[in-house]
Amino acid sequence: MFMLWFKAFHIFFVVSWFAGLFYLPRIFVNHAMVKEQGLREHFKLMERKLYRFVTPIGALAVFTGLWMWFDYGFSGDWLYAKVILVVGLVVYHFYCGHLVKEFAADRNTKSHVWYRFFNEVPVFALLAIVILVVVKPF
Repeated sequence: MFMLWFKAFHIFFVVSWFAGLFYLPRIFVNHAMVKEQGLREHFKLMERKLYRFVTPIGALAVFTGLWMWFDYGFSGDWLYAKVILVVGLVVYHFYCGHLVKEFAADRNTKSHVWYRFFNEVPVFALLAIVILVVVKPF
C-alpha cells in the first residue's frame, strides 16, 4: 500500500516538473522578443522564481523514481532507455538554469525562434517516456 502512495507522489512530482519544463522555456521565448527594460525585468523575476520552485520538484521526481526502481527491481531495456531520457531532461533542466542566469545578466544571444525549438525538447522526451513506461517496447 505504501508503494502505491509513493507511486502517486512520483507521478505528481513528474507532472509538476514537466509543467515547469514546459513553461520556463516559453518565458524565454517571450523574454527574447521584448526590448522594454521594465518587461525584461519582469521576465527575469518570473524565470528566477519558476526555476527555483521547480528545481526541488524535479529532484523529488528523480528521487522517487530511483526509489521505485530499487524497490521494485524493474529491469528491461525500456527502463534503461527511460533513464537515458530522464538524465537528458536533468541536463536540460540545468541548462535552463544556465539560461536564467544569462538572461539575468542581459547576456542572452539566442533568438525567440531558437527558444521556440528548444521549448519542444521536453514534449518529445515526455512522449517517449510515456510510451516506454506504458508499452515497454523492448
